[in-house]
Amino acid sequence: MKTVGLISPAGGGVSEEKINSAKKYFENRGFQVKLSKNIYASNRYLAGKDDERLEELHSFFKDPDIGIIISTRGGYGSIRIINGIDYDLIKNNPKIFCGYSDITALLLMIYKKTGLITYHGPMASTDFSDISTYTEENFLKAISGEKLEFNGNKVYKEGSASGIIWGGNLATVVTLCGQDFIPNQDFIFFAEDLNEPVYKIDRMFTQLFNIKEFKNNCKGIILGDFLDTDNEDWLEELFKEFEIPTISGLKITHNKDKITIPIGRKCYLENTKLVID
Repeated sequence: MKTVGLISPAGGGVSEEKINSAKKYFENRGFQVKLSKNIYASNRYLAGKDDERLEELHSFFKDPDIGIIISTRGGYGSIRIINGIDYDLIKNNPKIFCGYSDITALLLMIYKKTGLITYHGPMASTDFSDISTYTEENFLKAISGEKLEFNGNKVYKEGSASGIIWGGNLATVVTLCGQDFIPNQDFIFFAEDLNEPVYKIDRMFTQLFNIKEFKNNCKGIILGDFLDTDNEDWLEELFKEFEIPTISGLKITHNKDKITIPIGRKCYLENTKLVID
């Protein structure tokens, strides 16, 4: 892992100042840093045209010096390139690939198509430019393959469950409907979101559970933050309706302090505790 690659596969408009701060963060820890050619590109709300973003993603996975690929930000754009990804190339050149929010689409599709563990965690512009100790510690533990243990603070439905850990930004997960994206194995679904009214959160969960494969394979639910929603009481009522073990309180979030989750690793849920092996 001699080099960290910072890449913009989705939304544009990242700050050069923040990218320089993230670059300095990694350089101070002994890494070389490579920036994608399109890192500051702008095409409407995207970081360049679809083929440009796709080309850079392929280039970073092919680069033998890069061991860690960190997305700069989310925004929107990941689903525009998922059908053009050379998943065999990625499978044959495994790297640590990390991001959250809109990057969820890439994390889940890469895992589904290649079996490569992907990382729902901090990004260059939003996190590594001014990373908290909490976020840093959790990121380093996750990418090193350590056993991870997290405690929630609320139980909506008691019970235990096991499978792989899988999920991400709820609105982005739903955009994958129509794709072959759901694991064909038992999983515990984690989800978070931002600026979504409760009726949309309800609609998105309902849409997923209306998919037979999702309903059959989802054995538990981990709820992160649903920030800036319109009615906490309705949200509580919704979460209590789930018929499988469901907890909340883990720092899966758009906020500054966040945990990193290795999508695809085996895990189990027992009361308020999540353990990722």
